[in-house]
Amino acid sequence: MKKLFLTLGLCIAVSVAFGQKKAVAEALRLAKDAKPNFGEARTKIKAALANEETKNDPKTWYTAGQIESIVIDGEITKQVLGKQPDEATMYAALENLYPYFIKAYELDNLPNEKGKVKPKYTKDMKAILRADLPYYINGGIYFFEKQDFKKAYAFFDDYIEISDSKLMKEGEKEGVEVPVDSSYIYANYYAALASSQLNDHNIAIAAMKRAAKQEYNQYEVFQYLAEEYRNIADTVNFEATLGQGHALFPKDPYFLFNLINIYIQTGRNEKAIDYINTAITNDPANANLYDVAGRIYESGFKNLEKAEEYFIKAIERDSENAETQSNLGRIYFNQGVNQLDVANSIQDTKKYNEEKAKANELFKKALPYFEKSLELSPDISETKVALRSIYYNLNMGDKLSEIEKLMENN
Repeated sequence: MKKLFLTLGLCIAVSVAFGQKKAVAEALRLAKDAKPNFGEARTKIKAALANEETKNDPKTWYTAGQIESIVIDGEITKQVLGKQPDEATMYAALENLYPYFIKAYELDNLPNEKGKVKPKYTKDMKAILRADLPYYINGGIYFFEKQDFKKAYAFFDDYIEISDSKLMKEGEKEGVEVPVDSSYIYANYYAALASSQLNDHNIAIAAMKRAAKQEYNQYEVFQYLAEEYRNIADTVNFEATLGQGHALFPKDPYFLFNLINIYIQTGRNEKAIDYINTAITNDPANANLYDVAGRIYESGFKNLEKAEEYFIKAIERDSENAETQSNLGRIYFNQGVNQLDVANSIQDTKKYNEEKAKANELFKKALPYFEKSLELSPDISETKVALRSIYYNLNMGDKLSEIEKLMENN
Protein backbone atom coordinates (compact mmCIF):
# COMPACT_ATOMS: atom_id res chain seq x y z
CA MET A 1 0.00 0.00 0.00
CA LYS A 2 2.84 2.40 0.88
CA LYS A 3 4.52 1.70 -2.44
CA LEU A 4 1.28 2.41 -4.33
CA PHE A 5 0.80 5.65 -2.39
CA LEU A 6 4.36 6.74 -3.25
CA THR A 7 3.79 6.00 -6.92
CA LEU A 8 0.61 8.03 -6.92
CA GLY A 9 2.47 10.87 -5.25
CA LEU A 10 5.07 10.85 -7.97
CA CYS A 11 2.37 10.93 -10.60
CA ILE A 12 0.77 13.94 -8.92
CA ALA A 13 4.14 15.73 -8.78
CA VAL A 14 4.83 15.02 -12.44
CA SER A 15 1.40 16.21 -13.45
CA VAL A 16 1.85 19.46 -11.46
CA ALA A 17 5.18 20.08 -13.18
CA PHE A 18 3.68 19.24 -16.55
CA GLY A 19 0.82 21.64 -15.78
CA GLN A 20 3.18 24.50 -15.17
CA LYS A 21 5.13 23.80 -18.35
CA LYS A 22 1.83 23.68 -20.18
CA ALA A 23 0.97 27.05 -18.64
CA VAL A 24 4.17 28.52 -20.17
CA ALA A 25 3.14 27.30 -23.61
CA GLU A 26 -0.43 28.51 -23.04
CA ALA A 27 0.80 31.98 -22.05
CA LEU A 28 2.74 32.29 -25.30
CA ARG A 29 -0.27 31.04 -27.30
CA LEU A 30 -2.52 33.68 -25.70
CA ALA A 31 -0.03 36.40 -26.70
CA LYS A 32 0.26 35.11 -30.27
CA ASP A 33 -3.47 34.72 -30.95
CA ALA A 34 -5.10 36.80 -33.66
CA LYS A 35 -6.91 38.51 -30.79
CA PRO A 36 -4.20 38.34 -28.11
CA ASN A 37 -5.07 38.36 -24.43
CA PHE A 38 -1.93 39.88 -22.95
CA GLY A 39 -3.42 40.25 -19.49
CA GLU A 40 -4.11 36.52 -19.19
CA ALA A 41 -0.78 35.66 -20.84
CA ARG A 42 1.10 37.74 -18.28
CA THR A 43 -0.86 36.25 -15.41
CA LYS A 44 -0.01 32.70 -16.49
CA ILE A 45 3.66 33.39 -17.11
CA LYS A 46 4.07 35.19 -13.78
CA ALA A 47 2.65 32.13 -12.02
CA ALA A 48 5.18 29.96 -13.85
CA LEU A 49 8.01 32.33 -12.92
CA ALA A 50 7.13 31.87 -9.26
CA ASN A 51 6.61 28.11 -9.40
CA GLU A 52 9.42 25.88 -8.08
CA GLU A 53 9.15 23.55 -11.07
CA THR A 54 9.52 26.19 -13.78
CA LYS A 55 11.16 29.26 -12.25
CA ASN A 56 14.68 27.94 -12.95
CA ASP A 57 13.91 26.97 -16.54
CA PRO A 58 15.36 29.47 -19.04
CA LYS A 59 12.39 28.83 -21.33
CA THR A 60 10.02 30.30 -18.74
CA TRP A 61 11.93 33.59 -18.61
CA TYR A 62 12.49 33.58 -22.34
CA THR A 63 8.74 33.15 -22.87
CA ALA A 64 8.01 36.03 -20.49
CA GLY A 65 10.28 38.21 -22.61
CA GLN A 66 8.68 36.93 -25.82
CA ILE A 67 5.27 38.05 -24.60
CA GLU A 68 6.58 41.58 -23.99
CA SER A 69 8.30 41.54 -27.38
CA ILE A 70 5.00 40.63 -29.08
CA VAL A 71 3.35 43.61 -27.36
CA ILE A 72 6.15 45.88 -28.61
CA ASP A 73 5.95 44.49 -32.15
CA GLY A 74 2.21 45.15 -32.24
CA GLU A 75 2.67 48.81 -31.42
CA ILE A 76 5.56 49.16 -33.89
CA THR A 77 3.39 47.62 -36.61
CA LYS A 78 0.72 50.26 -35.97
CA GLN A 79 3.39 52.93 -36.41
CA VAL A 80 4.60 51.37 -39.67
CA LEU A 81 1.01 51.32 -40.96
CA GLY A 82 0.63 55.01 -40.19
CA LYS A 83 -1.54 54.46 -37.11
CA GLN A 84 -0.96 55.96 -33.69
CA PRO A 85 0.79 53.45 -31.42
CA ASP A 86 -0.07 53.19 -27.74
CA GLU A 87 3.25 54.56 -26.48
CA ALA A 88 2.50 53.93 -22.81
CA THR A 89 1.79 50.26 -23.56
CA MET A 90 4.89 49.89 -25.73
CA TYR A 91 7.25 51.49 -23.21
CA ALA A 92 5.81 49.48 -20.32
CA ALA A 93 6.57 46.31 -22.31
CA LEU A 94 10.09 47.56 -23.04
CA GLU A 95 10.66 48.08 -19.31
CA ASN A 96 9.67 44.45 -18.68
CA LEU A 97 11.56 42.90 -21.58
CA TYR A 98 15.21 43.18 -20.62
CA PRO A 99 14.94 41.88 -17.01
CA TYR A 100 13.23 38.73 -18.32
CA PHE A 101 15.83 38.16 -21.01
CA ILE A 102 18.82 38.80 -18.78
CA LYS A 103 17.54 36.17 -16.32
CA ALA A 104 16.86 33.77 -19.19
CA TYR A 105 20.38 34.36 -20.49
CA GLU A 106 21.86 33.61 -17.08
CA LEU A 107 19.94 30.30 -16.83
CA ASP A 108 20.49 29.45 -20.51
CA ASN A 109 24.25 29.61 -20.04
CA LEU A 110 24.51 27.36 -16.99
CA PRO A 111 26.36 24.08 -17.58
CA ASN A 112 24.17 20.99 -18.04
CA GLU A 113 24.51 17.70 -16.15
CA LYS A 114 27.56 16.89 -18.30
CA GLY A 115 29.20 20.21 -17.48
CA LYS A 116 28.65 21.66 -20.95
CA VAL A 117 27.04 24.99 -21.82
CA LYS A 118 24.55 24.67 -24.67
CA PRO A 119 22.35 27.77 -24.82
CA LYS A 120 19.02 27.38 -26.64
CA TYR A 121 17.57 30.88 -26.49
CA THR A 122 20.51 33.30 -26.36
CA LYS A 123 20.75 33.86 -30.13
CA ASP A 124 17.02 34.64 -30.42
CA MET A 125 17.05 36.96 -27.41
CA LYS A 126 20.00 38.89 -28.81
CA ALA A 127 18.17 39.32 -32.14
CA ILE A 128 15.00 40.54 -30.40
CA LEU A 129 16.91 43.03 -28.22
CA ARG A 130 18.90 44.32 -31.18
CA ALA A 131 15.64 45.02 -33.04
CA ASP A 132 13.99 46.68 -30.03
CA LEU A 133 17.03 48.58 -28.74
CA PRO A 134 16.36 51.87 -30.60
CA TYR A 135 12.98 52.14 -28.88
CA TYR A 136 14.70 52.55 -25.51
CA ILE A 137 16.11 55.82 -26.85
CA ASN A 138 12.62 56.77 -28.02
CA GLY A 139 11.25 55.90 -24.59
CA GLY A 140 13.82 58.12 -22.92
CA ILE A 141 12.87 61.03 -25.19
CA TYR A 142 9.14 60.33 -24.64
CA PHE A 143 9.46 60.57 -20.85
CA PHE A 144 11.99 63.42 -20.99
CA GLU A 145 9.48 65.53 -22.90
CA LYS A 146 6.88 64.68 -20.28
CA GLN A 147 9.43 65.80 -17.64
CA ASP A 148 9.31 62.38 -16.03
CA PHE A 149 13.07 62.43 -15.60
CA LYS A 150 13.20 59.31 -13.47
CA LYS A 151 11.71 57.17 -16.25
CA ALA A 152 13.64 59.05 -18.92
CA TYR A 153 16.88 58.27 -17.12
CA ALA A 154 15.84 54.61 -16.71
CA PHE A 155 15.25 54.20 -20.46
CA PHE A 156 18.52 55.84 -21.49
CA ASP A 157 20.32 53.82 -18.83
CA ASP A 158 18.67 50.60 -20.07
CA TYR A 159 19.90 51.34 -23.58
CA ILE A 160 23.46 51.62 -22.28
CA GLU A 161 23.20 48.59 -20.00
CA ILE A 162 21.73 46.41 -22.75
CA SER A 163 24.36 47.56 -25.25
CA ASP A 164 27.13 46.69 -22.78
CA SER A 165 25.59 43.41 -21.57
CA LYS A 166 27.16 39.99 -22.01
CA LEU A 167 24.02 38.95 -23.87
CA MET A 168 24.56 41.58 -26.57
CA LYS A 169 28.30 40.92 -26.67
CA GLU A 170 27.67 37.21 -27.21
CA GLY A 171 29.51 35.93 -30.28
CA GLU A 172 31.87 38.89 -30.56
CA LYS A 173 35.58 38.12 -30.76
CA GLU A 174 37.61 39.18 -27.76
CA GLY A 175 40.11 41.93 -28.43
CA VAL A 176 38.22 43.20 -31.49
CA GLU A 177 37.10 46.76 -30.82
CA VAL A 178 33.58 47.50 -32.03
CA PRO A 179 32.98 51.14 -33.08
CA VAL A 180 30.72 53.10 -30.73
CA ASP A 181 27.52 54.08 -32.54
CA SER A 182 25.98 57.53 -32.27
CA SER A 183 22.89 56.30 -30.41
CA TYR A 184 25.07 54.93 -27.62
CA ILE A 185 26.82 58.30 -27.35
CA TYR A 186 23.50 60.18 -27.27
CA ALA A 187 22.10 57.77 -24.66
CA ASN A 188 25.04 58.50 -22.38
CA TYR A 189 24.60 62.25 -22.77
CA TYR A 190 20.83 62.27 -22.23
CA ALA A 191 21.08 59.86 -19.31
CA ALA A 192 23.44 62.39 -17.70
CA LEU A 193 21.07 65.23 -18.55
CA ALA A 194 18.07 63.41 -17.06
CA SER A 195 20.05 62.41 -13.97
CA SER A 196 20.76 66.07 -13.21
CA GLN A 197 17.02 66.48 -12.50
CA LEU A 198 16.69 63.55 -10.07
CA ASN A 199 18.07 65.09 -6.87
CA ASP A 200 20.09 61.92 -6.44
CA HIS A 201 23.73 62.92 -6.46
CA ASN A 202 25.10 59.37 -6.53
CA ILE A 203 23.13 58.45 -9.67
CA ALA A 204 23.93 61.80 -11.28
CA ILE A 205 27.67 61.60 -10.60
CA ALA A 206 27.87 58.04 -11.94
CA ALA A 207 25.88 58.96 -15.07
CA MET A 208 27.93 62.08 -15.72
CA LYS A 209 31.28 60.35 -15.23
CA ARG A 210 30.15 57.74 -17.74
CA ALA A 211 28.99 60.37 -20.23
CA ALA A 212 32.20 62.38 -19.78
CA LYS A 213 34.09 59.56 -21.51
CA GLN A 214 32.30 60.46 -24.76
CA GLU A 215 33.23 63.55 -26.78
CA TYR A 216 29.61 64.57 -27.47
CA ASN A 217 28.88 67.80 -25.52
CA GLN A 218 31.74 66.80 -23.24
CA TYR A 219 32.34 70.34 -21.99
CA GLU A 220 28.69 70.53 -20.84
CA VAL A 221 28.85 67.14 -19.10
CA PHE A 222 31.98 68.18 -17.19
CA GLN A 223 30.15 71.31 -16.06
CA TYR A 224 27.20 69.25 -14.80
CA LEU A 225 29.59 66.89 -13.02
CA ALA A 226 31.47 69.75 -11.39
CA GLU A 227 28.19 71.27 -10.18
CA GLU A 228 27.15 67.96 -8.64
CA TYR A 229 30.38 67.92 -6.65
CA ARG A 230 29.86 71.56 -5.68
CA ASN A 231 26.31 70.77 -4.51
CA ILE A 232 27.53 68.06 -2.13
CA ALA A 233 30.46 70.24 -0.99
CA ASP A 234 33.04 67.77 -2.32
CA THR A 235 35.72 70.41 -2.85
CA VAL A 236 38.42 67.91 -3.80
CA ASN A 237 36.47 66.38 -6.69
CA PHE A 238 35.00 69.76 -7.63
CA GLU A 239 38.48 71.17 -8.18
CA ALA A 240 39.73 67.99 -9.87
CA THR A 241 36.79 68.01 -12.31
CA LEU A 242 37.34 71.68 -13.09
CA GLY A 243 40.99 70.86 -13.79
CA GLN A 244 40.02 68.05 -16.16
CA GLY A 245 37.51 70.28 -17.90
CA HIS A 246 40.01 73.13 -18.25
CA ALA A 247 42.63 70.77 -19.70
CA LEU A 248 40.13 69.67 -22.36
CA PHE A 249 38.59 73.11 -22.96
CA PRO A 250 41.16 75.76 -22.00
CA LYS A 251 39.11 78.62 -23.47
CA ASP A 252 35.87 77.76 -21.67
CA PRO A 253 35.30 80.44 -19.00
CA TYR A 254 33.36 78.16 -16.64
CA PHE A 255 36.31 75.93 -15.79
CA LEU A 256 38.88 78.72 -15.85
CA PHE A 257 37.13 81.23 -13.60
CA ASN A 258 35.90 78.63 -11.13
CA LEU A 259 39.46 77.35 -10.79
CA ILE A 260 40.79 80.86 -10.37
CA ASN A 261 38.16 81.58 -7.69
CA ILE A 262 39.19 78.43 -5.82
CA TYR A 263 42.86 79.42 -5.97
CA ILE A 264 42.09 82.95 -4.79
CA GLN A 265 39.85 81.73 -1.95
CA THR A 266 42.50 79.27 -0.80
CA GLY A 267 45.36 81.78 -1.05
CA ARG A 268 47.03 80.10 -4.03
CA ASN A 269 47.59 83.38 -5.86
CA GLU A 270 50.61 82.20 -7.81
CA LYS A 271 48.55 79.39 -9.32
CA ALA A 272 45.69 81.79 -10.02
CA ILE A 273 48.02 84.13 -11.93
CA ASP A 274 49.55 81.22 -13.83
CA TYR A 275 46.09 80.20 -15.04
CA ILE A 276 45.19 83.80 -15.90
CA ASN A 277 48.35 84.29 -17.94
CA THR A 278 47.78 81.03 -19.79
CA ALA A 279 44.25 82.17 -20.54
CA ILE A 280 45.51 85.56 -21.75
CA THR A 281 47.90 83.81 -24.11
CA ASN A 282 44.97 81.84 -25.53
CA ASP A 283 42.61 84.81 -25.64
CA PRO A 284 44.59 88.09 -25.57
CA ALA A 285 41.57 90.24 -26.46
CA ASN A 286 39.57 89.17 -23.41
CA ALA A 287 39.38 92.27 -21.20
CA ASN A 288 37.88 90.32 -18.31
CA LEU A 289 41.06 88.26 -17.94
CA TYR A 290 43.19 91.37 -17.42
CA ASP A 291 40.67 92.73 -14.94
CA VAL A 292 40.78 89.54 -12.87
CA ALA A 293 44.59 89.55 -12.97
CA GLY A 294 44.59 93.15 -11.77
CA ARG A 295 42.39 92.25 -8.79
CA ILE A 296 44.66 89.32 -7.88
CA TYR A 297 47.74 91.57 -7.96
CA GLU A 298 45.91 94.21 -5.94
CA SER A 299 44.39 92.07 -3.18
CA GLY A 300 46.50 88.92 -3.31
CA PHE A 301 50.02 90.20 -3.90
CA LYS A 302 49.50 93.84 -2.79
CA ASN A 303 51.37 94.78 -5.96
CA LEU A 304 49.63 97.99 -7.01
CA GLU A 305 51.99 98.65 -9.89
CA LYS A 306 51.12 95.32 -11.52
CA ALA A 307 47.44 95.77 -10.70
CA GLU A 308 47.48 99.18 -12.41
CA GLU A 309 49.19 97.67 -15.46
CA TYR A 310 46.54 94.98 -15.87
CA PHE A 311 43.58 97.30 -15.23
CA ILE A 312 44.89 99.67 -17.91
CA LYS A 313 45.17 96.76 -20.35
CA ALA A 314 41.62 95.71 -19.51
CA ILE A 315 40.29 99.21 -20.23
CA GLU A 316 42.24 99.36 -23.48
CA ARG A 317 40.28 96.30 -24.60
CA ASP A 318 36.92 97.30 -23.13
CA SER A 319 36.41 100.86 -22.01
CA GLU A 320 32.69 100.34 -21.32
CA ASN A 321 33.07 98.12 -18.25
CA ALA A 322 32.04 100.12 -15.18
CA GLU A 323 33.68 97.74 -12.74
CA THR A 324 37.08 97.85 -14.45
CA GLN A 325 36.96 101.66 -14.59
CA SER A 326 36.21 101.69 -10.86
CA ASN A 327 39.00 99.16 -10.19
CA LEU A 328 41.64 101.35 -11.81
CA GLY A 329 40.25 104.45 -10.09
CA ARG A 330 40.49 102.62 -6.75
CA ILE A 331 44.22 101.96 -7.26
CA TYR A 332 44.91 105.71 -7.47
CA PHE A 333 42.28 106.66 -4.89
CA ASN A 334 43.62 104.34 -2.18
CA GLN A 335 47.14 105.63 -2.78
CA GLY A 336 45.75 109.16 -2.49
CA VAL A 337 44.07 108.31 0.83
CA ASN A 338 47.34 106.86 2.15
CA GLN A 339 49.24 109.93 0.99
CA LEU A 340 46.66 112.16 2.67
CA ASP A 341 47.23 110.30 5.94
CA VAL A 342 50.96 111.04 5.56
CA ALA A 343 50.20 114.74 5.01
CA ASN A 344 47.84 114.90 7.99
CA SER A 345 50.56 113.54 10.26
CA ILE A 346 52.90 116.49 9.44
CA GLN A 347 52.94 119.62 11.64
CA ASP A 348 55.01 121.78 9.31
CA THR A 349 52.64 123.72 7.02
CA LYS A 350 55.01 123.82 4.05
CA LYS A 351 55.74 120.10 4.16
CA TYR A 352 52.06 119.38 4.79
CA ASN A 353 51.10 121.29 1.63
CA GLU A 354 53.73 119.45 -0.39
CA GLU A 355 52.46 116.05 0.74
CA LYS A 356 48.83 117.12 0.38
CA ALA A 357 49.56 118.17 -3.22
CA LYS A 358 50.84 114.65 -3.91
CA ALA A 359 47.58 113.20 -2.54
CA ASN A 360 45.56 115.58 -4.74
CA GLU A 361 47.45 114.46 -7.82
CA LEU A 362 46.46 110.89 -7.09
CA PHE A 363 42.84 111.92 -6.52
CA LYS A 364 42.90 113.77 -9.86
CA LYS A 365 44.28 110.64 -11.49
CA ALA A 366 41.46 108.52 -10.03
CA LEU A 367 38.71 111.04 -10.87
CA PRO A 368 38.06 110.29 -14.60
CA TYR A 369 37.84 106.56 -13.99
CA PHE A 370 35.26 106.91 -11.22
CA GLU A 371 33.27 109.43 -13.27
CA LYS A 372 33.26 107.03 -16.23
CA SER A 373 32.20 104.21 -13.94
CA LEU A 374 29.32 106.32 -12.60
CA GLU A 375 28.26 107.19 -16.15
CA LEU A 376 28.21 103.50 -17.13
CA SER A 377 26.60 102.23 -13.93
CA PRO A 378 24.98 104.86 -11.66
CA ASP A 379 24.02 102.32 -8.98
CA ILE A 380 27.49 101.32 -7.73
CA SER A 381 27.56 102.85 -4.23
CA GLU A 382 31.34 102.47 -3.82
CA THR A 383 31.86 104.70 -6.88
CA LYS A 384 29.69 107.45 -5.43
CA VAL A 385 31.42 107.28 -2.03
CA ALA A 386 34.84 107.60 -3.70
CA LEU A 387 33.70 110.51 -5.88
CA ARG A 388 32.32 112.40 -2.87
CA SER A 389 35.68 112.08 -1.12
CA ILE A 390 37.59 113.17 -4.25
CA TYR A 391 35.34 116.19 -4.86
CA TYR A 392 35.72 117.20 -1.20
CA ASN A 393 39.51 116.93 -1.20
CA LEU A 394 39.83 118.79 -4.53
CA ASN A 395 37.46 121.55 -3.36
CA MET A 396 35.01 120.82 -6.20
CA GLY A 397 31.96 122.28 -4.43
CA ASP A 398 29.41 122.03 -7.26
CA LYS A 399 30.35 118.44 -8.05
CA LEU A 400 30.28 117.58 -4.34
CA SER A 401 26.71 118.93 -4.06
CA GLU A 402 25.65 116.93 -7.11
CA ILE A 403 27.03 113.64 -5.86
CA GLU A 404 25.59 114.16 -2.36
CA LYS A 405 22.18 114.89 -3.86
CA LEU A 406 22.46 111.76 -6.01
CA MET A 407 23.37 109.70 -2.96
CA GLU A 408 20.41 111.12 -0.99
CA ASN A 409 17.97 110.25 -3.78
CA ASN A 410 19.24 106.68 -3.92
